[in-house]
Amino acid sequence: MKGIILAGGSGTRLAPVTLAVSKQLVPVYDKPLIYYPLSVLMLAGVSDVLVITTPMDRPQYERLLGDGSALGIRLTYAEQSSPNGLAEAFLIGADHVGDDSVALILGDNIFHGLGMSDLLRRSAESVKGCVLFGYPVSDPERYGVGEADDDGFLVSIEEKPEQPRSNRAITGLYLYDNDVTSIAGRLTPSARGELEITDVNRVYLERGQARLVDLGRGFAWMDAGTHASLLEASQYVRTLEQRQGVRIACLEEIALRMGYIDSDQCYRLGQRVANSEYGRYVMAVAQSGFDGGASR
Repeated sequence: MKGIILAGGSGTRLAPVTLAVSKQLVPVYDKPLIYYPLSVLMLAGVSDVLVITTPMDRPQYERLLGDGSALGIRLTYAEQSSPNGLAEAFLIGADHVGDDSVALILGDNIFHGLGMSDLLRRSAESVKGCVLFGYPVSDPERYGVGEADDDGFLVSIEEKPEQPRSNRAITGLYLYDNDVTSIAGRLTPSARGELEITDVNRVYLERGQARLVDLGRGFAWMDAGTHASLLEASQYVRTLEQRQGVRIACLEEIALRMGYIDSDQCYRLGQRVANSEYGRYVMAVAQSGFDGGASR
C-alpha cells in the first residue's frame, strides 16, 4: 500500500499564522502538525509516501523531512497549485500509486489511541473497495456523516445533513483499492469547482464495497484546522505526554518499532535535536530498546 498526505491548501482559517507558513508545519505542542498524519501511515505499515503540497511550501517540507531515508522510509513530493478538491490527490499521485492500493490522509488530522497501529494494519490488509473511519460526534450536522449496516458496510453518506442519520463523522483517513485512480479520473467538479472525495466514496458505496470502521471509545480524532482546535490538540498532546512519559507521533520511535531503523540510527536522529526534550526522548528510547512505551 502506498500513502498520500494532502498538505496543500492556503489554511485561511488559521490566518494570520498561515500567511507565512504552511498549516501543516505549525507546531502541535512539541512537533510539526505533519508528523501526526505521517505517523499514522507509518503505524499502518506504509513506508512509501507522497506529500502533496503547494509550490511555495514544498521546499520547507523537503527541508524538514527530506527523502525519508533517515527514518527508513521513502518520501517524495508533488505540487497542487490550487485547492481543487481532495480527490485531485489521486490524479496528482497516480504514478505514485501505480498498481497498489493507497491510504490518503489529510495533513491536519490527528489520530491517537491504544491499538491504533493494529487497527490500521488490519484495515489496510487486502483492501477491496474502500475503508473509511467513522468517529462519533455530538454535532454530526457539521460533517460528512456515514451510516453502516450490522456488517460494517456503508449504506449512506451525507455531507453536513440537516437531519443526520448517524452520529459517525467521516474522518480524514481513507483506504482505497487501485480503482480509485480511475474513479477520480471520471469525476466532474462539484458546484464549488472541486473534485469531491465524497463522490469517490459514493461510487464505492453504490458498488457495495465501502466499509466504515468505527473509532469509538479509546480513540481520539482531531481536525487541527482552526485556532481553537489547534490549541485543543496541543493541550491534549501535552497532557498525555507529560502524564504518561511517552511521545505521541514520534517518528523516530515509530521507525524503530517498525524495524525501519536500528537503535544506533535512532540515537543519531535524537542527537540532531539533542538540546530539546524531544531529542533527549528519542535518544533515551534508542538506548532503552523502546520497551517502556510506544508512540501511537
